[in-house]
Amino acid sequence: MLIDFFYSLRSAKLPVSVKEYLTLLESLQEGVIGPMSQDESGYKIDDFYYLSRTALVKDEKHYDKFDRAFAAYFKGVEMIADFTKDIPLEWLRKNLELELSPEEKAKIEKMGWDELMATLKKRFEEQKERHEGGSKMIGTGGTSPFGANGFNPQGIRIGQEKSRNKSAVKVWDQRAYKDYDDQQELGTRNIKVALRRLRRFAREGHEDELDLDGTIRSTAANAGYLDIKMRPERHNNVKVLLLMDVGGTMDEHIARVEEMFSATKTEFKHMEFYYFHNCVYDFMWKNNRRRFSEKFATWDIIRKYNKDYKLIFIGDATMSPYEILQPGGSVEYNNEEAGAEWLQRLTHAFPKFAWINPEPQGVWQYRQSISVIQQLVNNRMYPLTLKGLEEAMRLLSK
Repeated sequence: MLIDFFYSLRSAKLPVSVKEYLTLLESLQEGVIGPMSQDESGYKIDDFYYLSRTALVKDEKHYDKFDRAFAAYFKGVEMIADFTKDIPLEWLRKNLELELSPEEKAKIEKMGWDELMATLKKRFEEQKERHEGGSKMIGTGGTSPFGANGFNPQGIRIGQEKSRNKSAVKVWDQRAYKDYDDQQELGTRNIKVALRRLRRFAREGHEDELDLDGTIRSTAANAGYLDIKMRPERHNNVKVLLLMDVGGTMDEHIARVEEMFSATKTEFKHMEFYYFHNCVYDFMWKNNRRRFSEKFATWDIIRKYNKDYKLIFIGDATMSPYEILQPGGSVEYNNEEAGAEWLQRLTHAFPKFAWINPEPQGVWQYRQSISVIQQLVNNRMYPLTLKGLEEAMRLLSK
């Protein structure tokens, strides 16, 4: 199986050599990572991911290519909640992709949250082999609420490279996101122009700029003897706290969000940023490659920054309503408190806030989650357009 994996990496334009491949095999033979249990063969997908990346990838710039190639070849999952079993990779290998007519899709019933989670736990206990094209078990290409490359109006996506129907209420997969590039060159200056509505200039800090007018006046008053005067640099004194949704459906908006991120860093000297996925919960992060090892508690962020910071969310607000309203509703882990609670705490802590949505405003009325977020942010949601940014900055500057 690993020979095919090796060639998949080469097909993805990764500079993987035979020597590095042999190093990986030798590491497996020497037991660098242990088996799933005493009586099972095979390895935990997490352990194999980190070992193979260490052995095969020698430059961090190739990590993203490796992640995409790994996800395309292995449809593995990380176990969360109270379940103790690992899903065999073979159950989730993509052999076919289900295509149904609108009439056929309408006939498929969906489960409620509690029934969905209870049924998944039951499937873990019952299932012993791969399933494909069915309507009940964990598998691929069927109408079951658990699996990949099929269809269900409300299920748990397990081991699929990316969203297809945007109907999953939980994603059972460890996904790697890329940081937004804050060096992105803008194709237009419109975003910067809109952001400049939120400006309050001040001269603070070290005196390192020549005060030409002051120097002339002082020299004249000093009978012509040169008397140089300095002053602090003039800069925008507005403080901005930027919280950005990343991954999943936000992948469709990366270019525009990078432009917004780049412009924000240019326009505001006092700017802090953090990432979240879909909805804000009890922690955020600054680096997507270390999002599970370098977490920043949301309570700490609230306490760290004063109320004079302007809070700006950037996100498409497109998710399952469970992710906002239900404890444990996050697609990635079991959050103890609903995302709505954390949104209310943030907006209470920072009275000047706005939500910028890159989704076209015309589709907002068709997304239940967008309506819920709009209510939680008191309708302070604006589209990522020139007019929308101008309106948001006008609100924040009041």
